Amino acid sequence: MNKMISRGLLALLLITAGTLHWLTPRPFVQMMPTFLPYPLELVYISGVFEILGGIGLLIPPVSQVAAWGVILLFIAVFPANINMAVNDLIIDGLPHNQLAYWLRLPFQGVLIAWAWWFTQPNSSVPKTK
Repeated sequence: MNKMISRGLLALLLITAGTLHWLTPRPFVQMMPTFLPYPLELVYISGVFEILGGIGLLIPPVSQVAAWGVILLFIAVFPANINMAVNDLIIDGLPHNQLAYWLRLPFQGVLIAWAWWFTQPNSSVPKTK
């Protein structure tokens, strides 16, 4: 897949997810591990960083740094995905399917790899001596 199109798709995914954190925070709050304080505030904060990461991916001068930020974000939200699978949570608005919850865990690695691709310089640019 073309790197530019792929970058746009990940950006759209992040901006959409971040926006949903603000429009419908309840399902995201339900995913939060109970040991984390201020779950609603953390949902809003992660939503802001998803939106900023998605926008950053689309701005060439900062896209590599944004990709590293997105990787850190995917790592930061991983405990919520683990919590959802391990505790077989019932989340408002999501089909209750524990197999899907468990399959979501390795998919986080796919998202990290996808973002990591954008940390790499474009190989299509000819090198000069």
